[in-house]
Amino acid sequence: MSRRDDIFVNFNKYKEETEERVKNGIELNRKGFAKIKLVDKDGKPVAGKKIKAEQKKHEFLHGSNIFMLDELESEEKNEKYKKAFKDAFNEATLPFYWSDLEPVQGKPRFEKDSPKVYRRPAPDLCLEYCEKYGITPKAHCLTYFNFQPDWVSKTDIRDMKQKLEIRYKALAERYADRINGWEVINELFCTQPPWSKNAFFVSDDVLDWNFKLAEKYFPSNELIINEASQVWKWWHFAYTRSGYYQMIKNGLDKGLRIDTIGMQYHVFDRAPNEKNNVTDMYNPKALFSVLDTYEKLGKPLQVTEITIPAYSDTAEDEKIQAELIENLYSIWFSHKAVEAVIYWNLVDGYAAWAPQGDMTVGENIFRGGLLRFDMSKKPAYDMIKHLFTERWITNTEAETNGGGTAKFRGFYGNYTITVDDKKFDIKLKSNTENEIKIQL
Repeated sequence: MSRRDDIFVNFNKYKEETEERVKNGIELNRKGFAKIKLVDKDGKPVAGKKIKAEQKKHEFLHGSNIFMLDELESEEKNEKYKKAFKDAFNEATLPFYWSDLEPVQGKPRFEKDSPKVYRRPAPDLCLEYCEKYGITPKAHCLTYFNFQPDWVSKTDIRDMKQKLEIRYKALAERYADRINGWEVINELFCTQPPWSKNAFFVSDDVLDWNFKLAEKYFPSNELIINEASQVWKWWHFAYTRSGYYQMIKNGLDKGLRIDTIGMQYHVFDRAPNEKNNVTDMYNPKALFSVLDTYEKLGKPLQVTEITIPAYSDTAEDEKIQAELIENLYSIWFSHKAVEAVIYWNLVDGYAAWAPQGDMTVGENIFRGGLLRFDMSKKPAYDMIKHLFTERWITNTEAETNGGGTAKFRGFYGNYTITVDDKKFDIKLKSNTENEIKIQL
């Protein structure tokens, strides 16, 4: 059997059921009606007037990490990166890895001109870019034990907590009003070294303490828990008995403010073992089971770190990568509980644990980027852009009735309404009546 035959077996097996659920889910969960009432300067309804509605941005978040912002080896590449990012995404995951943000105690790299650390652009630089293009930033991550500075003890829990509180406080004071979403803690189910050698990581209060601290310093922000990709795997997933599910439920039952549930989706199997994912990560029935189960917790879900491997630069392998993305993104976009899908590395050759451009080591071996190392677009990039700017987009016209109201149905998000030569910006929001009055 070919690679294609191997990995699409369950997508093909459940094709009709999946397409039906995706179609219905998108209509039900991602679209709604807008009622636009036009009035004149005296407040009287304006009948028989045509309006044009053009969607500019989705409410649903679709993004990538922004770890290579101004990190590439030429200005030409940096400019291509910035253009490709803004053209495809409305969300960016910013690096707040403690060991790289504050390699020297008391000297955090906040400012845009801070000393460079590979794959760790300074927060101020990232925010300047995001705010320029209307991209929603998210912080990754407040507590992540695999990226703890050397100057923080790994054995003295009291020392660790004291220094973490200083970090939380400083980040909140500087960024809480500019970044809404904060991943509080990451990968508590990764129990192998170096995690397991950290005294606080193995302590009983690790989840409770961090979320209580986050609530103290980020009272108005979205607090997110994040976990590695095993949450989708058959050997971890056991419906409401799943370890991650139970950990979150226990936290919620104790009153922890876990606002959002993050679930990574890295397919980090080497090419010969890729078919190991057919049972779960490449199985629409299994994917819906995971989403339906975690929806029961009553919190929105984010697919936080997505890597779909191409493995090579052949046309067929790149086409398969794009088709997998089409299938997976359609499932996630259709599901009521999902609020965000976030791809991980935009460009091949700049992934973790590898020198740039070396495709033989680290996460580079998967060729999981959406652009090639030379910045040319892969079919995977074109697919994501197509989904959110062509397939799942609303551009329509309507006409006001005798009461001055025009109605249209569209995807939730930001719109420009044009009436004659005048333009008005509105938002079509989920879970809202969306009755909007415009005075001409």
